[in-house]
Amino acid sequence: QVQLVESGGGLVQNGGSLRLSCAASGRTFSSNGMGWFRQAPGKEREFVAAINWSGGSTYYADFVKGRFTISRDNTKNTVYLQMNSLKPEDTAVYYCARARSISVVTTISQYADWGQGTQVTVSS
Repeated sequence: QVQLVESGGGLVQNGGSLRLSCAASGRTFSSNGMGWFRQAPGKEREFVAAINWSGGSTYYADFVKGRFTISRDNTKNTVYLQMNSLKPEDTAVYYCARARSISVVTTISQYADWGQGTQVTVSS
């Protein structure tokens, strides 16, 4: 099992930027795809972005395309989510997760391990 620890969340104004990080323990980090999800109060957890094992393939939810960028550094066992042009509707707890495969995957059941989440709040 891999342990995932997110950081970088916080309070930001409408239109601002944040960079989330997710540090993974264990030797298998580079063997798996990774993803970011978010969950707002009263809503279900939803897919945000995913990246394959090498970083060569990415996929985004429509509502973040052009604003968010997922990346990874396998030498540091870390995956990132750069969030620009943030909107109040982006307010949520953001979770990183390790996929069961090496590929880009988008559904919750395709992920094996989850971090504890980091709060992102965008003020209007």
